[in-house]
This record gives sequence, C-alpha cells and structure tokens, in this order.
Amino acid sequence: MTLFADMAGERLDAFLARNVEGMTRSAAQKLLEEGCVLRCGKPGKKNDKLNLGDEITVTLPEPKAVDIAPTQMELDIVYEDEDVLVINKPKGLVVHPAAGHQNDTLVNGLMYAMGDNLSGINGELRPGIVHRIDKDTSGLLAVAKNDLAHVVLASQLKDHTMARTYECIVCGNLKADSGTVDAPIGRHPSDRKKMCVTERNSRNAVTHWEVIARYRGYTHVRCKLETGRTHQIRVHMAHIGHPILGDLVYGRKKPELGQESQVLHAGVLCFRHPRDERPVMVFAPLPEYFENLLKKLERMQ
Repeated sequence: MTLFADMAGERLDAFLARNVEGMTRSAAQKLLEEGCVLRCGKPGKKNDKLNLGDEITVTLPEPKAVDIAPTQMELDIVYEDEDVLVINKPKGLVVHPAAGHQNDTLVNGLMYAMGDNLSGINGELRPGIVHRIDKDTSGLLAVAKNDLAHVVLASQLKDHTMARTYECIVCGNLKADSGTVDAPIGRHPSDRKKMCVTERNSRNAVTHWEVIARYRGYTHVRCKLETGRTHQIRVHMAHIGHPILGDLVYGRKKPELGQESQVLHAGVLCFRHPRDERPVMVFAPLPEYFENLLKKLERMQ
C-alpha cells in the first residue's frame, strides 16, 4: 500500500501506527526493521522524521504459520454462514493470546471449534479476528472464516460502514439526552497501557451517545461508534466527565455497586455480507449482571 505523509516532523513508526488499520507502534517498528517500509523509495527507519507529502510504501508480509493451542470452550455463536460467524463474547474472556493468556482466549476456542476454517490475514496472533473488544467488555465480535471475508469486513471497519452499538452505565447524570464526542485518541504520554484524548500522535475518534434511562447518580447510555479506536467509549465518556461504572482505569478508582470492571456491552453489529453485500444485523441481549444492575438502580430511585 502507498501512503503520503500528512504531517511534517512526525516519526515514521508513529505515522504507520496512525494510518494503517490494526497497526501498533511495535508492529510498525518490526516492519521497518524487516525492510518492508520504503520512504520515498528508500528503506525507512523508525525514528525518521517525515516531510509533508513523503511517499510511504508498505509491504505487508504473508501471515506466518502459528502454533496456537486449540482449547475446548463453550462459544455463544449468534450468527454463522460459510464466510462469517459472530460471537457473543462473555465478560472476562480475552480475545487473543498475550502475556498471561496463552491458552484461554477466544482465539484458542475458535481454533478448537473451527480448525483451519479461519482467515489468516492478521498473522500469528489473531487468526479470523476482524476487530476486538476488551477483556471485560461483553458482546458481539465478527470472525472471518476466509481471507475474502476478512478483507471485505476489515474494509467496512476502516470506512465506518460496519456499525457497532454499545450499551453502558455511566457515573453521574448527563445533562442532554444525546450528543457526540469528537475528540482524537492516542497513547497516554506516561502510561503506555492507557489511551487518552490528545492531539499528539493520535487518530480521529467519534462516538455518538444517547440516554436510555436516568437513575440516581447514574445513567444508562447507548453509544454508537463512528470510528473504532482502542478503549474509545471508555476514554470518551471519561473525557466528558461521565466515566463508565466500574472502569477503574479511566474512571473512579474504587468499585461502585460491586463493579470492578467497566459495565459495557456490544449489543448490535451491522455489516454488509462480504460475498453478496446483503445487510446483516445481529443482536446480543444484555448479560445477566447488567440486567441485575439496572434492577438495582431502579430500586434505588
């Protein structure tokens, strides 16, 4: 793929992480080390400072064969055909292998259930996974069974035609009934595990929200993603002063109502089928713990 620098003085690795969908800073640096990135026709270096309009050519290597242990687990498959399946991921399940989670992730479960019937475009860590949701976020996740489906769904994700709607409970009472947060998101300058609203080395991020119900000290909110940045809803709701209940990273530092992780559920996923473009809309009901929280808040009125 060919890209053109839109910001003078930006590091090349940061530019790649900002402009290539799914690319992390470390992955960009690895591509640079392997000579897969040319800047104006010459091999680029991670700390190269770009000039406005520099031509950047990126060659993505073929995915490597991987050794991921298949693990038997119960998967809540809410939609499936020959190209795509949609999983309703439970709260607490990690999506793909990482430090501390090598054999107990959704990918391990998919490898057991699907075998070779998964796309390989994302390389060694995320076979079949088109997008992901956080460990403690529940809800819908699209999985590609072949490379055609993966390419088409990833394209829809990039051009924002894949629609994802979430429900959450936030702290405090929002003054308006609906609104939009349009604020760029990038890595936190001092804590690389966190994201934040920032103009520095960031990507545009847009979240539309609307109030479903109001309670004493809390609000039940529906959020629709226009973009899909890491921790986007969590960061945006905290940014406007209404962090998600239970989010000890971006919100209040002590558990409330017994919640020690974000109360956030991906309930609706809409996309056009990668083979014939027919519209597909999938729903996942609120998990039991979320429903119980709403009942508790209702009693507190």
